[in-house]
Amino acid sequence: MILLQAQTAVDSVATSATSAQGISLFDLLLKGGWVMIPLLIMFFLTLFLIFERWLAINSNGKLEESFIDNMKDFVQQGNIKSAESLCRNQRSAAGRIFEKAVGRIGYSIKDIESTIENASHIEISRMESNLAYLGVIAGIAPMLGFVGTISGIINIFYSISLSNDFDISTIASGMYEKMVTSGAGLIVGLVAYMGYHLLNMKIDRIALKLQAGAFDFIDVLQKPITSRS
Repeated sequence: MILLQAQTAVDSVATSATSAQGISLFDLLLKGGWVMIPLLIMFFLTLFLIFERWLAINSNGKLEESFIDNMKDFVQQGNIKSAESLCRNQRSAAGRIFEKAVGRIGYSIKDIESTIENASHIEISRMESNLAYLGVIAGIAPMLGFVGTISGIINIFYSISLSNDFDISTIASGMYEKMVTSGAGLIVGLVAYMGYHLLNMKIDRIALKLQAGAFDFIDVLQKPITSRS
C-alpha cells in the first residue's frame, strides 16, 4: 500500500512537472486564432518598413561638413560650374537641394531662399514616405489584438450556454489562449510606435543640419564674389 501511494505521488509530480513546462511559442501563437494572421503580417511589414526607411534616410541624409565648406569655397570664388558638379556628385538630399540653389545664383536672395525651402520640403517628404504606415499599424495592431480576445471570450461563453457546463478550468484555458492576441497586438503596436518616432527624430536631425547648411550658403552669397565662371 505504501509503495502504491508512493508511485501515485511520483506520477502526480511528473504530471505536474510536464504541465508546468509550458507551451512553445509557435503553439502559443497558433492558439491565438485567425487574428494572429493579420498581426503577423503587420509585424513583418513593420520590420521591413523600419529597416527600409532607416537605410533610405541614412543614404539620402548624408551631409558631410567638407561638402558644405567646399561648395562655399567654389561659390565665393565664383566657380559656379564646379559647385554644381560637386552637388550633383553627392547623390543625397543635400546635394540635390544645393544644386538647385546654386543654379539660382544671380537671382535675388529671397528667390534662392524660396528655392532651398521648396527643395527641402520635397526631400524631407521623400524621407518621410511610408512612415505613415507605421503610424497606422501602431494604432490598429493593439485594437485588432483586443478584438481577437473579445471574440474568443464570446465563443467561450457561447459554448457554455450550449453545454451548460460551467467549468472554471475550461474558461481559464480559453481565456489565456485568446489573450495571446492582445499581447501580440500590443507588441506589434509598440514596435511600430517606436520605429515611427525614432525615424522621425532622425529626419528632424537631418532637417536641422540642412537648415544650418542653408544659412551658411546664403551668408556666402551675401559676400562679394571674386570672379564668375
